[in-house]
Amino acid sequence: MSCIKAAGCDPARPCKASMVQEHFKARPDNTLLATFPKCGTTWLKALAFTVTNRFDHAATSDTHPLLTRHPQDLVPFLEMPYRQLHPIADLEKLASPRLLATHMPITLLPPCVSKLGCRVVYLFRDPKDVFVSLWQFIGKVHTEYTIDRAFDSFSEGLSPYGPIWKHNLEFWKKSIAESDKVLFLKYEEMMAEPVKHVKMLAKFLGVPFTEEEVRCGVVEGVVHLCSFDKLRSMPVNSSGVTDRIGGVPMENSSYFRAGKIGDWANHLTEEMSKKLDAIVEEKLRGSGLTF
Repeated sequence: MSCIKAAGCDPARPCKASMVQEHFKARPDNTLLATFPKCGTTWLKALAFTVTNRFDHAATSDTHPLLTRHPQDLVPFLEMPYRQLHPIADLEKLASPRLLATHMPITLLPPCVSKLGCRVVYLFRDPKDVFVSLWQFIGKVHTEYTIDRAFDSFSEGLSPYGPIWKHNLEFWKKSIAESDKVLFLKYEEMMAEPVKHVKMLAKFLGVPFTEEEVRCGVVEGVVHLCSFDKLRSMPVNSSGVTDRIGGVPMENSSYFRAGKIGDWANHLTEEMSKKLDAIVEEKLRGSGLTF
């Protein structure tokens, strides 16, 4: 798996997927939120956490955890912070049912995840928007990381988690083969119809909204609390610095850049856009997955 010097993956301290594979102990009731970096991970974490914990924390409560804790901290990653420094056994302390996250491709997930039938929610996003968001995120740490250099690496599939098209395709195929275990969501569709997709997410997670909840506007409450503008405006997300990766402190606001669909048009040249579209379309051809 190729690795570039970027936030979250320093070649001198490689990502230790093997440690997660060897030491992580899945439980049948685990849910894994899987994404390629910058595909809406923070939003998905907020939604999944709020949906599954709504019986203890109503979305309208003025003491809801999302008001005082960053979404990234409410749903821990399997592989971060660096597991050679932070034991994977720390995850054993979490009560069931655990809600966890990962950027790892499906081929590197611990075998026990599939063996035990753990649920997986995967969020897909237009690769052009992913690239722009990733480049700007990395640029906050490595200011010399120009868009041209970043684009060349991304187009060649060089990233800590492999080519985005391979990452997408593997989870897509799994969702078709095991639709009861893998829910494949598209960022653009969720943004267009958030209420519909939050209901879909709740049903998949085994905590569907009741008719009474729907009638009382609970779904809309979840959507509002987890909206990009609402989350970005909270002090816990708009200020401060936290090291969630391990040796790479980032401003909390870095996880809330724009969240817009099609923002790539403000940064990519026409040549870049056509090149990346052609690469991804060729890699996904015949799979039924489109963007």
